[in-house]
Amino acid sequence: MTVTVRFAPSPTGFLHIGNARPALINWLFALRREGRFILRYDDTDKERSTEEFASAIAEDLGWLGIAPHESFRQSDRLPLYDAAAEKLKAAGLLYPCYETSDELERRRARARALGRPPVYDRAALKLGDEERARLEAEGRRPHWRFLLPNHDGDPFVTRRVERSWDDLCRGAQSIDLASLSDPVLVREDGSYLYTLPSIVDDIAAGVTHVIRGEDHVANTGVQIAIFEALDAAPPVFGHHNLLTTISGEGLSKRKGALSLRSLREDGFEPMAVASLAVLTGTSHAVEPAESLHQLSEVFDLADVSRSSAKFDPQELRPLNAKLVHSLPYADVAERLSGLGIAETHPGGEAFWLAVRENCETVADAARWWRAVTSPQPLPVAEDDATFLREAAELLPPEPYDETTWGAWTGALKERTGRKGRGLFLPLRKALTGEEHGPDMKALLPLIGQRNSAARLS
Repeated sequence: MTVTVRFAPSPTGFLHIGNARPALINWLFALRREGRFILRYDDTDKERSTEEFASAIAEDLGWLGIAPHESFRQSDRLPLYDAAAEKLKAAGLLYPCYETSDELERRRARARALGRPPVYDRAALKLGDEERARLEAEGRRPHWRFLLPNHDGDPFVTRRVERSWDDLCRGAQSIDLASLSDPVLVREDGSYLYTLPSIVDDIAAGVTHVIRGEDHVANTGVQIAIFEALDAAPPVFGHHNLLTTISGEGLSKRKGALSLRSLREDGFEPMAVASLAVLTGTSHAVEPAESLHQLSEVFDLADVSRSSAKFDPQELRPLNAKLVHSLPYADVAERLSGLGIAETHPGGEAFWLAVRENCETVADAARWWRAVTSPQPLPVAEDDATFLREAAELLPPEPYDETTWGAWTGALKERTGRKGRGLFLPLRKALTGEEHGPDMKALLPLIGQRNSAARLS
């Protein structure tokens, strides 16, 4: 059996870090087992779904390193859902209901007031053909409910019927179908709610594992029953904890909270984002993985905590810095070029190796490029001005290498008696326009003798 998972976003907004978590978890699960990953666009909401958002989702997944083996849109598969609905109707498992939202809410309120669970009473099953015709003549259109198998033939006498599964994250789980209302699968306008199309697609695509957020746990018993009604074996389920903001609030596409697009624009590396999104809320220490393959070997669904996973964007910066500090030049050359950092003298690779440990993001290299090529002069005290003139006189001839800085400052120390901060800080300020930064023994060869002499004077 080929492990097959799916990620099913609605193209109604940009992906945020909370959406990225299930996408990454499914990808890592498939990657570790050499399985398949399907991208399914749940785009049946015609008013809010757009091509712009669908394209952005694909782009964001690509940025994270996720390459779906297959993708499709639910809007292209309506005949499949129609066929499934007709099959359930023919079996007497999908029945029409005519109550309005207000009527249903009044019934629920009355049940709660009487101390009963607000479960739908299946009143629509008692309607005869004449009554249904009268309601439709009044302009009412039915919504359709799935008849749960929680009875022994008389749907008005329910009994405890459990649907159980071994959850990949939560262990043994069970839902009593008698505690639930028959779910609405089809709206009054004939459009489908999430449940039926999702199940039909999972069956058609051969999805073996459904891995999703814990907010779907309560739906799982119903979905297992619908799988069975469609003569299909249910997949294996796993329900992981959800990412929240640091204050515990849920994330929302509509609010644009922590969108992948904004994190990318802020210069964060995809593996820093992926590592924090996946490892937060698990028993593992949050350390940056160098690749998704490496992360797949670390992450296990059994290690996911039951409590919510709070995503702190401030934790991204140290994670990102760790990755940036080890990035080879080949991985950043194109981005450096885009920042206006030339590949010619001063040498691009030598420059990157000199400054990367002082960068939280690759874009930070632009600051050190200015320090090397066109620093902003800093004020100089009178005694430092005299010292700098002496430093210019002692500048050694080129070529420069990593030993030049030590030889030059050693000669300056011997002549002037300066040492420590009094020796090194005025030189750094004059040569780079900064009070701190990368090791000067690596920067001095990039600056060169001519530029150094001009800045010291």
